Amino acid sequence: MRTTVSWVAATLLVATACTERDPHNSTFCGLMMMESATRVMNRMPQVHTLLSTAPDHLVGDTVPTRVIGYQTGRAVGTPGEYGPVLAYAGEGFPVEPGFGVVLVDDSTEVLHGVLVFDRPPGQGFTQIGTLTNGSGTIPLYGMRIHWESVNSEQCPLFYQPPDSTAS
Repeated sequence: MRTTVSWVAATLLVATACTERDPHNSTFCGLMMMESATRVMNRMPQVHTLLSTAPDHLVGDTVPTRVIGYQTGRAVGTPGEYGPVLAYAGEGFPVEPGFGVVLVDDSTEVLHGVLVFDRPPGQGFTQIGTLTNGSGTIPLYGMRIHWESVNSEQCPLFYQPPDSTAS
């Protein structure tokens, strides 16, 4: 009986996600985003996953950047005294405490984007740069992660609507 109830609840959740106007704004995708953020946070203490230097692609490129709970924005990297400085354009930039994590696929070394948290990062991580919105600045860390474990084709972590004006 309990399995049937769980199956029915999961089916209703997926059905609701598929019938909304923009499925990327669905409850299902919101839950997927929270699960992805949790997986990133859980992997950060695993020192072997952390980057000690910033990927080259951060300077001069536009990087998809998402604050947890908000749509994907963009950040443009410039050289800084202590690593790249990413200028964020988007919603929800946290005031201190907060931090960003550059996500690099652990098998392909492809940089996928920056995930931004509104909490303290913890201790012992090597800062590889900073993230700013012009009003505030937070530390930037980097990690290698199995991309498929935090991203879904149905609900891409760094989804940008086609008509989005975020730059």
